[in-house]
Amino acid sequence: MAKKNATKDRTAPVRIGVVDTMFARYDMGGAARAELTSCPGYDETFVVVARTVPGFKDLAVAAKNMIERDGCAIVIALGMPGSAAVDKVCAHEASQGIMLAQLMTSTPILEVFVHEDESDDPEVLAKVFDDRSRKHARNAYWMLFDPDQLARRAGQGVRQGFDDAGPLTTR
Repeated sequence: MAKKNATKDRTAPVRIGVVDTMFARYDMGGAARAELTSCPGYDETFVVVARTVPGFKDLAVAAKNMIERDGCAIVIALGMPGSAAVDKVCAHEASQGIMLAQLMTSTPILEVFVHEDESDDPEVLAKVFDDRSRKHARNAYWMLFDPDQLARRAGQGVRQGFDDAGPLTTR
């Protein structure tokens, strides 16, 4: 199935893919879907296609299938690497797979990983999960429908998950 073009084909809603994992300790896909449903044009201009896979190493193939089989114009791939050293290696490999899937399909796949050791405080970690998932969902929406939103934020040290770092300036 050919993917829909967000700017050219208005006969059917554009499809935004959200693929998450069972391994994550937070419902990242639910947060991303909730954010997307609050965006202008939901259900008329675009719809959300959702899938869940076991773990983050399964995200690349699922995202590629969402593009090629389900016609998604962009996919948000959400997962949680654990805190062990082997998890860091696996996260790197999963990231490589996601990048390869993007190149194979010429379609953006936004990788949204929250590493389990980003905070020792479960409450802080849950906030990171929610914020990062929602902000990347909004980024996907902007990439398709309002790219000027991203351009306005260029060079501003915008972060997902934690407070913005802010821009650097010269004298």
